[in-house]
Amino acid sequence: MRSYEKITALYERLSRDDELQGESNSIMNQKKILEEYAKKNHLENIVHFTDDGISGTQFDRPGFMAMMNGVNQGNIGCIIVKD
Repeated sequence: MRSYEKITALYERLSRDDELQGESNSIMNQKKILEEYAKKNHLENIVHFTDDGISGTQFDRPGFMAMMNGVNQGNIGCIIVKD
């Protein structure tokens, strides 16, 4: 195994308007679904990037920006999101 493994980024986001849709879109539920997917597909070195209460129309979301910095630095090999 290599001494350095690229990160599998799991990205969760929920705007205040999305909260009205109920538990199925909650951050905790998104994390569970994404972790199960990663495990099923043997993806390791998982790191969560989360933006809670921030609209997807804003591109300066802290979690998103941190994830994209990782991509630009070559540290992230895969990004998984729930639509």
